[in-house]
Amino acid sequence: MKILVVDDETDIQPLFEQRFRREIRSGTMSFAFANSGESALAYLAQKGTEAVLILSDINMPGMSGLELLRRIRGGHAVPPPIVMMITAYGDQQNYDQAIRDGADDFLTKPIDFAELKNKLSQLNPL
Repeated sequence: MKILVVDDETDIQPLFEQRFRREIRSGTMSFAFANSGESALAYLAQKGTEAVLILSDINMPGMSGLELLRRIRGGHAVPPPIVMMITAYGDQQNYDQAIRDGADDFLTKPIDFAELKNKLSQLNPL
């Protein structure tokens, strides 16, 4: 399973690589990282069919995660990737907007990696 993580926080990549090191080593999961919505769209334009799942922060400078979600849903190849939105703000308004825009799931920060692994295992048994 190829996962694209989109977040403007620089410490997110080593955190994911540490928490998923077993899955990465075994080859059951691989990760790509983008630090903005714009760079995520550039990645998807080049390697869009590789990404099975996108984990995107909502609040980022420039293009928000919600705008990225709308663009993915509006123009991504079939089949579209699964998109889970991540935010530090677990408010109902962000949740409702993400669901309206086509998000498949919604996570809050700090990320509960046990919960995330459980959700991912339901998509792709490890």
